[in-house]
Amino acid sequence: MNNNKVLEVKDLEVNFRTYAGDVQAVRGISFDLYEGETLAIVGESGSGKSVTVKAIMGLLASNGYYAGGEINYEDINIAKTKEKDLHSVRGNQIAMVFQDPMTSLDPTMTIGKQIMEVILLHQNVSKSEAYQKAVKLIELVGISSPEDRMKQYPHQFSGGMRQRIVIAIALACEPKILIADEPTTALDVTIQAQILDLMKDLQQKIGASVIFITHDLGVVANVADRVAVMYAGRIVEIGTADEIFYDPQHPYTWGLIGSMPDLDTDGDLYAIPGTPPNLLRPPKGDAFAIRSEFAMQIDFEEQPPFFKVSETHQAATWLLHEDAPKVTPPAVIGKRRERLKEV
Repeated sequence: MNNNKVLEVKDLEVNFRTYAGDVQAVRGISFDLYEGETLAIVGESGSGKSVTVKAIMGLLASNGYYAGGEINYEDINIAKTKEKDLHSVRGNQIAMVFQDPMTSLDPTMTIGKQIMEVILLHQNVSKSEAYQKAVKLIELVGISSPEDRMKQYPHQFSGGMRQRIVIAIALACEPKILIADEPTTALDVTIQAQILDLMKDLQQKIGASVIFITHDLGVVANVADRVAVMYAGRIVEIGTADEIFYDPQHPYTWGLIGSMPDLDTDGDLYAIPGTPPNLLRPPKGDAFAIRSEFAMQIDFEEQPPFFKVSETHQAATWLLHEDAPKVTPPAVIGKRRERLKEV
């Protein structure tokens, strides 16, 4: 990873209009993406992960709107750019792999035609050049007999192979940024590992920056350079993968890590109590306070700022304030720290 910034998200706010009022799905998040890095955004369902990346793609639902902030890519602010002006960026320079390949692929079109369609839309090439490029892409994502596969339909492919095709389509225009929204959710564990290895390998080959969305911290352990933890529409902690896994600071991150099984797991897994808040009326203060055994009075009154843990690690928790009482993280965090010392 180098220090060339390819994307800057600054104080982004995204709301959705509903009959009951506006849902504040993303509430003032900021992060940068650097050339060649993989940034994982993790959190429970409803934390705002997918909305964040759809906002970056300019793919908000009809009732969604940018309520504030910026999404800066090269010389444009995506949050302020009209739909018709996004075509040169979306799919071409920023591409997305969706979580369900069955709904991402057209069942009535051959695989070859679907890949070629993207190439012809964004690149000034002939049909025969598009065909050759599509064949190479199918080969690149690890599917044998690519010319035969070009003539087949999605139902003739397994779930893992369909996801490989979706990745091939996303790579068709050699994007600078590849967004993967829970790309392994519908796949079994063995195929998940293959898809993750494939994405890691492809990233090195094409040099793209990757934003990887998942609710499962375990999935990104060996994939991400940095991890941003989201809760209730905000980023609550961000740092390198090692910092988040072995030295987490936010009680919500402790809960996520505690709920991950590993070889030392004995008995029941930890479960975070309660449910995420209603973002029609977000709570005052730290949104996680009501579910946290470590919450203090101030957590219910004031939103914590980011406290600097290291040059690369920040967490928004009052526990890091110099006047806060010292607390002991759950035992599972201590075990992981000990394991890191042994490595």
